[in-house]
Amino acid sequence: MKRLLLASATLLALSALGVQAQQRTLTISVYAFAQDDYKKLVYDPFEAKCGCKLVVETGNSVERLAKMQENKANPVVDMAVVSMADALQASRAGLIDKIDTSKLSNFDKLYDVAKDPNGDGMSVGYTFYATSIAYRSDKMKIDSWTDLLKPEYVGHVAWPNVTTNQGPPALYMLGLALGKDTPDLAAPIAAIGNHKSDIVTFYEKSSQLVQLMQQEEIWAAPIGRFSWAGFTKLDVPVSWATPKEGQTGGMNVMVLTKGSKNQDLAMQFMDFWLSTETQTALAMKLVDSPANKDVKLPDNIANNLTYGEATAKSLKLIPSAVALDQRNGWVKEWNDKVGQ
Repeated sequence: MKRLLLASATLLALSALGVQAQQRTLTISVYAFAQDDYKKLVYDPFEAKCGCKLVVETGNSVERLAKMQENKANPVVDMAVVSMADALQASRAGLIDKIDTSKLSNFDKLYDVAKDPNGDGMSVGYTFYATSIAYRSDKMKIDSWTDLLKPEYVGHVAWPNVTTNQGPPALYMLGLALGKDTPDLAAPIAAIGNHKSDIVTFYEKSSQLVQLMQQEEIWAAPIGRFSWAGFTKLDVPVSWATPKEGQTGGMNVMVLTKGSKNQDLAMQFMDFWLSTETQTALAMKLVDSPANKDVKLPDNIANNLTYGEATAKSLKLIPSAVALDQRNGWVKEWNDKVGQ
């Protein structure tokens, strides 16, 4: 009997070791934003589903792309989420592989703008945001991006610094409105330069704008939709502009690390993240605007996100190649004309 019990115990131990050895690990590289929500709504449910272990590395884009470059020969990350422009940079550096979208059961549910953001098959969009103008509807009317520079309005405007996420998109839309749609953004930067002494502030963080508007120091500012919720809580009337030139914005995408040994598992994770259930859960917590068009949201949630097919189609995004190739030139031109 003792031998039988010993043999049984040995078999159980070997079985446990076998299961442990078979458990796979998926390493992902993501932004540090809202990680508690992601853990609860995405990471933990996926681990339970796949029976695998998820290792999450966080950091800003520069740090994370640098790490991928350093480990190019022996990747330590299986997949990453980055901006459209960063995805193109990673592609140019040979850090990522083409994504076989036939393996993504939720691919056809995505808005068209998210299916192949850079037109090279190397990324899939999972969330996007609009950039437009938050403005005091009792003080002004916004029909065009150029309205912000009207003499009666410009002294009540905050504008994003060119080095912020909102800076280039806002300049891009101003250029369209001026009829000067050139990649160097020279015309809109010059227009802002001509009014640099009138504009209230060139902001670095959108969080400072809510207080400025509450105190009536500003009436308007270009912002990303993810910043909108704070304005809705003010006791002054604030509206979201729909200028005739449209809205711009940005998109975050998923990429697959070249040479990863867990690409099949990474694809499963991507598909899970793009599912209607996961995208709905993230949207309801105001974490991400859904790229999945099957997500249905109540008005109180939808109004605080970039939501709906009409909005998705209206976004005029800066092409990634332009953002990469012109970035240094934009900053130089801005420093010359605006001096910030």
